Amino acid sequence: MNYLAHAYLSFHQPDILIGNMISDFVKGKQQFDYTPGIQQGIRLHRAIDAFTDSHSATLKAKQYLKPAAGRYAGAFMDIVYDHFLALDPGEMQEKDWSMFAGEVYDQLFLSRPVLPESFASMLPFMSRQNWLYNYRFDWGISRSFKGLASRARYLTAESDDVFALFETHYHSLGEAYQQFFPDVKNFAKETLVALMKQ
Repeated sequence: MNYLAHAYLSFHQPDILIGNMISDFVKGKQQFDYTPGIQQGIRLHRAIDAFTDSHSATLKAKQYLKPAAGRYAGAFMDIVYDHFLALDPGEMQEKDWSMFAGEVYDQLFLSRPVLPESFASMLPFMSRQNWLYNYRFDWGISRSFKGLASRARYLTAESDDVFALFETHYHSLGEAYQQFFPDVKNFAKETLVALMKQ
Protein backbone atom coordinates (compact mmCIF):
# COMPACT_ATOMS: atom_id res chain seq x y z
CA MET A 1 0.00 0.00 0.00
CA ASN A 2 1.60 3.24 -1.15
CA TYR A 3 0.20 5.55 1.53
CA LEU A 4 2.34 8.53 0.53
CA ALA A 5 1.28 8.50 -3.12
CA HIS A 6 -2.39 8.10 -2.25
CA ALA A 7 -2.20 10.95 0.23
CA TYR A 8 -0.35 13.16 -2.25
CA LEU A 9 -2.74 12.33 -5.09
CA SER A 10 -5.66 13.52 -2.97
CA PHE A 11 -4.61 17.08 -3.91
CA HIS A 12 -5.18 18.59 -0.44
CA GLN A 13 -8.91 17.77 -0.43
CA PRO A 14 -9.86 16.39 3.02
CA ASP A 15 -12.71 14.05 2.04
CA ILE A 16 -10.76 12.73 -0.94
CA LEU A 17 -7.80 12.14 1.36
CA ILE A 18 -9.88 10.15 3.84
CA GLY A 19 -11.39 7.96 1.13
CA ASN A 20 -8.06 7.51 -0.61
CA MET A 21 -6.36 6.41 2.61
CA ILE A 22 -9.04 4.03 3.90
CA SER A 23 -10.03 2.40 0.61
CA ASP A 24 -8.20 -0.89 1.25
CA PHE A 25 -10.08 -1.19 4.55
CA VAL A 26 -13.52 -0.69 2.98
CA LYS A 27 -15.09 -3.73 1.40
CA GLY A 28 -17.85 -3.88 -1.22
CA LYS A 29 -20.97 -1.91 -0.41
CA GLN A 30 -19.42 -0.48 2.75
CA GLN A 31 -18.27 2.45 0.63
CA PHE A 32 -21.87 3.67 0.51
CA ASP A 33 -21.80 4.20 4.28
CA TYR A 34 -19.60 7.25 3.69
CA THR A 35 -20.25 10.78 2.48
CA PRO A 36 -20.12 11.43 -1.28
CA GLY A 37 -16.70 13.07 -0.98
CA ILE A 38 -15.18 10.12 0.86
CA GLN A 39 -16.77 7.75 -1.65
CA GLN A 40 -15.05 9.69 -4.43
CA GLY A 41 -11.75 9.24 -2.60
CA ILE A 42 -12.35 5.51 -2.30
CA ARG A 43 -13.07 5.23 -6.01
CA LEU A 44 -10.07 7.40 -6.86
CA HIS A 45 -7.85 5.08 -4.83
CA ARG A 46 -9.13 2.04 -6.68
CA ALA A 47 -8.66 3.71 -10.05
CA ILE A 48 -5.09 4.67 -9.14
CA ASP A 49 -4.35 1.09 -8.09
CA ALA A 50 -5.66 -0.32 -11.36
CA PHE A 51 -3.70 2.25 -13.38
CA THR A 52 -0.52 1.51 -11.42
CA ASP A 53 -0.80 -2.24 -11.82
CA SER A 54 -1.25 -2.01 -15.59
CA HIS A 55 1.39 0.66 -16.31
CA SER A 56 4.25 -0.55 -18.46
CA ALA A 57 6.88 0.84 -16.06
CA THR A 58 5.35 -1.08 -13.16
CA LEU A 59 5.11 -4.30 -15.15
CA LYS A 60 8.79 -4.03 -16.05
CA ALA A 61 10.00 -2.98 -12.60
CA LYS A 62 8.15 -5.79 -10.83
CA GLN A 63 10.43 -8.25 -12.58
CA TYR A 64 13.38 -6.94 -10.56
CA LEU A 65 11.67 -7.87 -7.29
CA LYS A 66 9.87 -11.05 -8.35
CA PRO A 67 12.71 -13.49 -7.59
CA ALA A 68 12.12 -12.81 -3.88
CA ALA A 69 8.72 -11.12 -3.79
CA GLY A 70 6.85 -13.49 -6.09
CA ARG A 71 3.16 -12.62 -6.39
CA TYR A 72 3.68 -9.71 -3.99
CA ALA A 73 6.05 -7.84 -6.30
CA GLY A 74 3.35 -5.28 -7.07
CA ALA A 75 2.73 -4.57 -3.38
CA PHE A 76 6.45 -4.07 -2.80
CA MET A 77 6.59 -1.80 -5.86
CA ASP A 78 3.97 0.43 -4.24
CA ILE A 79 6.42 1.02 -1.38
CA VAL A 80 9.29 1.55 -3.82
CA TYR A 81 7.28 4.22 -5.63
CA ASP A 82 6.61 5.97 -2.32
CA HIS A 83 10.36 6.01 -1.65
CA PHE A 84 11.17 7.77 -4.88
CA LEU A 85 8.22 10.14 -4.53
CA ALA A 86 9.47 11.16 -1.08
CA LEU A 87 12.83 12.03 -2.66
CA ASP A 88 11.41 13.81 -5.71
CA PRO A 89 12.34 17.52 -5.52
CA GLY A 90 10.18 18.12 -8.59
CA GLU A 91 7.14 17.46 -6.42
CA MET A 92 8.21 18.87 -3.04
CA GLN A 93 11.33 19.74 -1.08
CA GLU A 94 12.26 17.75 2.02
CA LYS A 95 10.89 20.28 4.53
CA ASP A 96 7.63 20.45 2.58
CA TRP A 97 7.27 16.65 2.68
CA SER A 98 7.68 16.83 6.45
CA MET A 99 4.94 19.46 6.73
CA PHE A 100 2.73 17.53 4.34
CA ALA A 101 3.02 14.35 6.42
CA GLY A 102 2.00 16.25 9.55
CA GLU A 103 -1.02 17.74 7.78
CA VAL A 104 -2.14 14.29 6.63
CA TYR A 105 -1.91 12.83 10.13
CA ASP A 106 -3.81 15.81 11.57
CA GLN A 107 -6.62 15.39 9.05
CA LEU A 108 -6.83 11.66 9.68
CA PHE A 109 -7.01 12.16 13.45
CA LEU A 110 -9.74 14.78 12.98
CA SER A 111 -11.68 12.22 10.97
CA ARG A 112 -11.15 9.42 13.51
CA PRO A 113 -14.92 8.85 14.10
CA VAL A 114 -15.50 7.79 10.48
CA LEU A 115 -12.34 5.72 9.96
CA PRO A 116 -12.65 1.93 9.75
CA GLU A 117 -11.51 0.52 13.08
CA SER A 118 -8.67 -1.45 11.51
CA PHE A 119 -7.28 1.73 9.95
CA ALA A 120 -7.94 3.83 13.05
CA SER A 121 -6.02 1.38 15.22
CA MET A 122 -3.05 1.61 12.84
CA LEU A 123 -3.07 5.42 12.64
CA PRO A 124 -1.22 6.15 15.92
CA PHE A 125 1.64 3.90 14.77
CA MET A 126 1.67 5.55 11.35
CA SER A 127 1.87 8.98 12.92
CA ARG A 128 4.30 8.16 15.75
CA GLN A 129 6.69 6.36 13.42
CA ASN A 130 6.09 8.99 10.71
CA TRP A 131 5.66 6.47 7.91
CA LEU A 132 4.90 9.08 5.26
CA TYR A 133 8.07 11.07 5.79
CA ASN A 134 10.34 8.11 6.50
CA TYR A 135 9.71 6.48 3.14
CA ARG A 136 12.59 8.67 1.98
CA PHE A 137 15.11 6.63 3.99
CA ASP A 138 16.39 3.16 3.13
CA TRP A 139 15.71 2.04 6.71
CA GLY A 140 12.14 3.28 6.34
CA ILE A 141 11.72 1.16 3.23
CA SER A 142 13.27 -1.83 4.97
CA ARG A 143 10.81 -1.46 7.84
CA SER A 144 7.89 -1.11 5.43
CA PHE A 145 9.04 -4.23 3.60
CA LYS A 146 9.11 -6.12 6.90
CA GLY A 147 5.58 -4.95 7.70
CA LEU A 148 4.33 -6.07 4.31
CA ALA A 149 6.10 -9.41 4.62
CA SER A 150 4.44 -10.04 7.98
CA ARG A 151 1.03 -9.74 6.30
CA ALA A 152 1.93 -11.59 3.09
CA ARG A 153 0.60 -15.07 3.75
CA TYR A 154 2.18 -16.71 0.73
CA LEU A 155 5.54 -14.92 0.68
CA THR A 156 8.22 -17.60 0.77
CA ALA A 157 11.29 -15.33 0.94
CA GLU A 158 12.37 -12.96 3.72
CA SER A 159 11.77 -9.23 3.41
CA ASP A 160 15.55 -8.78 3.59
CA ASP A 161 15.81 -10.69 0.31
CA VAL A 162 13.38 -8.28 -1.34
CA PHE A 163 15.27 -5.33 0.14
CA ALA A 164 18.53 -6.69 -1.30
CA LEU A 165 16.95 -6.68 -4.76
CA PHE A 166 15.69 -3.14 -4.13
CA GLU A 167 19.27 -2.07 -3.42
CA THR A 168 20.72 -4.00 -6.36
CA HIS A 169 18.26 -2.54 -8.87
CA TYR A 170 17.92 0.86 -7.22
CA HIS A 171 18.80 2.87 -10.34
CA SER A 172 16.44 0.93 -12.59
CA LEU A 173 13.62 1.17 -10.05
CA GLY A 174 14.19 4.92 -9.88
CA GLU A 175 13.91 5.13 -13.65
CA ALA A 176 10.62 3.23 -13.47
CA TYR A 177 9.32 5.82 -11.01
CA GLN A 178 10.34 8.65 -13.36
CA GLN A 179 8.45 7.01 -16.21
CA PHE A 180 5.43 6.21 -14.07
CA PHE A 181 4.70 9.08 -11.72
CA PRO A 182 3.91 11.89 -14.19
CA ASP A 183 1.42 9.57 -15.85
CA VAL A 184 -0.33 8.54 -12.63
CA LYS A 185 -0.46 12.13 -11.43
CA ASN A 186 -2.19 13.26 -14.62
CA PHE A 187 -4.48 10.24 -14.47
CA ALA A 188 -5.44 11.00 -10.86
CA LYS A 189 -6.22 14.62 -11.68
CA GLU A 190 -8.41 13.68 -14.63
CA THR A 191 -10.15 10.90 -12.70
CA LEU A 192 -10.90 13.16 -9.76
CA VAL A 193 -12.40 15.80 -12.03
CA ALA A 194 -14.61 13.15 -13.63
CA LEU A 195 -15.67 11.74 -10.25
CA MET A 196 -16.63 15.16 -8.95
CA LYS A 197 -18.89 15.71 -11.98
CA GLN A 198 -20.89 12.55 -11.29
